[in-house]
Amino acid sequence: MCFRPMQIARRLREALALAVTAGVLAACAKSGGAPFVGGPDRAGVGMHHQSASGKIAHVVVIVQENRSFDNLFQGYPGADTQSYGYTSKGKKLKLQPLGLQTAWDITHDAASFFAACDGTGSLPGTDCKMDGFDLEAVTCGGLHPPCPYAHPQYVYVPRAGIKPYFTLAKQYVLADRMFASNFDMSSFISHQYLIAGQASSTVNFPLTMWGCDGGPNDTIATLTQQRTYGPKVPVCFDNETLGDELDAAGLPWRYYTSAIHVDGGFYSAYQAIAHIRNGPDWHQDVVHPQTRFFTDVKKGRLPAVSWITPTCRNSDHAGCFGSHGPEWVASLVNAVGKSQYWNNTAIFIFWDDPGGFYDHVPPPMVDYDGLGMRVPMLIVSAYAKAGYVSHVQYEHGSILRFIEDQFGLPRLAATDARATSPEQDAFDFSSPPRPFKVIPAAHDANFFEHEPYDPRPPDTQ
Repeated sequence: MCFRPMQIARRLREALALAVTAGVLAACAKSGGAPFVGGPDRAGVGMHHQSASGKIAHVVVIVQENRSFDNLFQGYPGADTQSYGYTSKGKKLKLQPLGLQTAWDITHDAASFFAACDGTGSLPGTDCKMDGFDLEAVTCGGLHPPCPYAHPQYVYVPRAGIKPYFTLAKQYVLADRMFASNFDMSSFISHQYLIAGQASSTVNFPLTMWGCDGGPNDTIATLTQQRTYGPKVPVCFDNETLGDELDAAGLPWRYYTSAIHVDGGFYSAYQAIAHIRNGPDWHQDVVHPQTRFFTDVKKGRLPAVSWITPTCRNSDHAGCFGSHGPEWVASLVNAVGKSQYWNNTAIFIFWDDPGGFYDHVPPPMVDYDGLGMRVPMLIVSAYAKAGYVSHVQYEHGSILRFIEDQFGLPRLAATDARATSPEQDAFDFSSPPRPFKVIPAAHDANFFEHEPYDPRPPDTQ
């Protein structure tokens, strides 16, 4: 039997984990003590790994959709925002107020990034002038209601409609230098970076489904080192993921998402990883619907690492006709905050791409595939600094690196190897854990648990 390199690495780590576990059991037997079996907090700091801080046993990653920093946190005190932008013709535009609930969307892909960036470098999308957002296509008119402004890319969300986000920022950490690791503004690619630190050099989005179920004819373009399109490949990878590393370390994880046969096969990142889609993890660790997170927290089953994706209605995505995203996020945070897990959990709230909305900060180029444009990130924890704006440069890999450091896991790819972890700047582990304060919101967990299910994927790109 032949094994791929990724499988060999995983099997070696599994063997190491088994050896360490055997050593622990033997030591317990000699001392007359009972081995560590588990209980309600089985996913806590176990006996075979050591956390970098020593205080974080659970990490929750809440994924929201398609907002730039200037769009969502416009005017936040101490953060780098700009209330105006320029078009490709040099016209200065004041950003206009517009709520989350829209019936239209902005095209967000590699071509849109190149247009919005309007770079002057030798490669497309470098040395960005950030003045071409008006060149991005917008799906207004036709079957959609008309856009409220001539240039809907240049808008911001009034804080009155997103109070929970501002409350979270005021109580915890808001990062204003968080960039997508991938430049192409694709949710599909973004989510691969969030589980694997890479996307097999692919770009944009699949022809049909988001994974292996689409078969060999469901393909996606690749990206060359020159930032041009390469040959297409099937949307079924075998990259090692954070889930694999957690499995090898004996640590539980769950990916809370929609059932792929409900949303048409979109928006579940792990379905594009062959050995997970076709293995036991798919049934054990990929969980739907998303609201099962509330049940798991209540019943003491919070895993070491959780990813939580939204439904379309609760995603903040333009075109989803929804405005409940802030309450959805607040309900997830409140569930953890009011539970036994508050004192040993770190929560990252992250918008997966900018969605084509204007942002004035040029993304630095660190590799052929990144960085992408600036997106918001909130960091919530009993140890997160209070009311702090972090100006440290972060990316997808920063979240991965933080998780890897807490649980003693190796790096997955270039992005988590190069990225800065938020541990040093955003947390204060020298102080005792702060008591949790409930985030006020119009809707709570009970509302979302009984909300009519939304079968639409938040994004198909």
